[in-house]
Amino acid sequence: MIEAIFLGCALTSLACAGLLFRGYLRSRVRLLMWSSFCFAGMALHNLLRLVQVLMDQPQGAAWMAMLPALVGVLFLLFGFIFDVE
Repeated sequence: MIEAIFLGCALTSLACAGLLFRGYLRSRVRLLMWSSFCFAGMALHNLLRLVQVLMDQPQGAAWMAMLPALVGVLFLLFGFIFDVE
């Protein structure tokens, strides 16, 4: 059951990243680009967690799967703070 949740979250995040990046290509609003990077990081996080669950790795290794999500949020934070149009 948990596998389906991680897979669903990964696919949803990937779809959001794709739609946000497509919106960025059309409008060139840079906040859409930073948001798409954030959602791509979230998708990668969910895929890594899915792999960890499928490979039956211990929960102590879950911090390594958090790194893509952290990088994604840092991209978005950078866009909010430093990207002035």
